[in-house]
Amino acid sequence: MTTERHLATIDELCVRDFPAAHGWSEVGAGGPGYHLVVLETTHGFGTGDRSGREEIADQFTAYREGVSQRLGERWGSAEPRSLAGVFLRSEDPEERIPKPWAYLSAYVGYVDLWEADGTGRWVAVGVAEPVEGSEFQLLALVTELPPP
Repeated sequence: MTTERHLATIDELCVRDFPAAHGWSEVGAGGPGYHLVVLETTHGFGTGDRSGREEIADQFTAYREGVSQRLGERWGSAEPRSLAGVFLRSEDPEERIPKPWAYLSAYVGYVDLWEADGTGRWVAVGVAEPVEGSEFQLLALVTELPPP
């Protein structure tokens, strides 16, 4: 089941050491204090005719809700969080938004957020809606850096 696979990935990232430097691994992007992974993606939407956008958006919302429901069973209800303000602040050269939050806010406008019990880590799950040439993606961020 897809949700089970996504939960297994998040579980692994909640205990996995963080990379010492920013870069890519077999699970996705990472760096000091964070892992960022694509759990699900469309294939060819960004270069196709983009028909069916609403249906695909609904499907990815359902993916997020499925993962969020299961994580909520573990850690309690998600804290819904808009990242619009984080994105705006990250554009200000005077602001120091931590890299994983700045990166996530550039692609995802809204996340479900938890402080993962007993791990000292935060988990955020959201859907990146495509801009020209990109795909829908279900993303998960696991980080020791609290949300700004």
